[in-house]
Amino acid sequence: MKYRKLGEWKVSAIGLGAMPLQIEHRPDRETAINVIHRALELGINHIDTAFAYYNAGGTAENGEEEYGEKLVREAMESYNGDKSNVIIASKAGHYRYLNHHDEPRWGQEGNPRYILECGEKSREALGVDSIDLYYYHRPDRNTPYEESIEAFKMLVDRGIAKYIGVSNASIEQIEVAKSILGDKLIAVQNQFSPGVTFTYDTLKYTHEHGIAFVPWSPLGGYRHPNLQTKDALFQKVGEKHGVSAQQVILAWELAQADNVIPIPGFHRTLTLKDSAKAVDLVLSVDELSELNGVIGA
Repeated sequence: MKYRKLGEWKVSAIGLGAMPLQIEHRPDRETAINVIHRALELGINHIDTAFAYYNAGGTAENGEEEYGEKLVREAMESYNGDKSNVIIASKAGHYRYLNHHDEPRWGQEGNPRYILECGEKSREALGVDSIDLYYYHRPDRNTPYEESIEAFKMLVDRGIAKYIGVSNASIEQIEVAKSILGDKLIAVQNQFSPGVTFTYDTLKYTHEHGIAFVPWSPLGGYRHPNLQTKDALFQKVGEKHGVSAQQVILAWELAQADNVIPIPGFHRTLTLKDSAKAVDLVLSVDELSELNGVIGA
């Protein structure tokens, strides 16, 4: 495994996005914990979860809030290897609910009181004295952005969180957060993949300002029905190297800048192991130039 800078820490260049282990269609609890343990064995020391990672309905367990954070805590407590350098990130500002068709949906809540309550609950669910990295999950249009960020600053001031990140944020919002949090803002978590490239401006901005850029759903554009040309391109490069297209996608993202730390999600240890190998895949200048056509770079 190779490592990159995330605030004061060195974290694995590929992190573990735990959402697929924690919401609808997730594997059973034992399988999910095994995936987390396998990630740790591979040298992955950056695990990303959220307050809102739980099923919106169903049985009492399925609907239990903070299922994801509690699962991560259980996985950490049951892991027999070295855990001293593992960084756990979580998020607040989202919640789950069922619509009138009993379909799970995501809601936003950026009210400062709610953020402060979530911080206390997340700390308890994770079983830590202070959350390593706590993100504002998604902006709430009904709450001024600066008011929500001020609440996250209070979490730091109270020792509930060590550092703060923002997710699904524009450059303007990153600048607001930076003005309030200063050097306590260490990460921006935006969606970025071959199929979602409109956030490339925030990738460049964070690199220029020494902030980690953490792509969520970094493989999310692969095999989308409207992306056949892009899919074929990554597949072609993968065949040349004898690796999966997914490895090529992650290697391409890592090559964008040294502050990029993708957090793909996995249901199985096999795909986890395959993606972890992306840190060792070196793409040529010509290959990167061709693949960068996806973002017009």
